[in-house]
Amino acid sequence: MKPQTFVDQLRHEQIVAAIGEAEKTTSGELRVFISRKPIDNALAEAQAHFVEMGMDKTRDRNGVLIFVAPKSHTFAVVGDSAVHAKCGEEFWNELTKEMSDYFRQSHFTIGIIHGVRKAGELLAKHFPYQPDDENELPDEVEHD
Repeated sequence: MKPQTFVDQLRHEQIVAAIGEAEKTTSGELRVFISRKPIDNALAEAQAHFVEMGMDKTRDRNGVLIFVAPKSHTFAVVGDSAVHAKCGEEFWNELTKEMSDYFRQSHFTIGIIHGVRKAGELLAKHFPYQPDDENELPDEVEHD
């Protein structure tokens, strides 16, 4: 029997549900991207995908991308300019440390969901849901 890959192990429907739940409390946009390619620099790749996915075009510049590259055993979490202005570096360091703890234990889905929820809490605090809010980006797990 062929062993499951990282992507096959992910519970996509649970991740999508977590994104939807988080976005009910915020005008921010959350996305997850899984790269099947080996990469050298997760942060640079995440920033490039952030732009490619149109996340830099949201009305309030408050998108957050969780980018995971399992072949390279790395990941990055990036936010748009308004998010960075509100949260500071400490938030990102804490979030990535907590996600790393889950990943080290091979709890990949739980680690991603934790990242989605924690980023969602930050977004809700600084960018609460507005009556005129519309979901600007798809709530799905993207792959290359």
